[in-house]
Amino acid sequence: MALVPISRRYGNGLSRLHNEMDDLFDSFFRGLDRPFAGYKAWPTIDIAEEEDSIIVRAEVPGCKAEDVEISVYGDKLTISGEKKFTDEKKEKGYYHVESTYGRFRRELTLPTDVDPDKIEAECKDGVLAITLPKAAKAKAVKVKVKG
Repeated sequence: MALVPISRRYGNGLSRLHNEMDDLFDSFFRGLDRPFAGYKAWPTIDIAEEEDSIIVRAEVPGCKAEDVEISVYGDKLTISGEKKFTDEKKEKGYYHVESTYGRFRRELTLPTDVDPDKIEAECKDGVLAITLPKAAKAKAVKVKVKG
């Protein structure tokens, strides 16, 4: 018995149109957080609050420091940039690419005011680490209660 490869991707004309429309919408909404469709926003981000700063870590594999831009305006942190496309391997008449390439942008609302003059960022081993020191007025002050 010989196995015959079948292509479920493109069947009749109507299913082909359906698949092409799915591809169109996927390319339009790529990069947006759509948990109901199994997609997550890119880059993925972790935010931690310490006593005197906010730490943001973003996974940006394949990006160099010069490929990433960071801006802070009010309580909004914006991380944007571009992951450049590398040549794919073409062998035996086909190629396969699953990596995400192209421009990205994430905008986050910070939980507290930060000092924009003291922000530091480092991109190392595909991880962007941003340290945002809290503004003096945003730091908690302990008040001694008299008895």
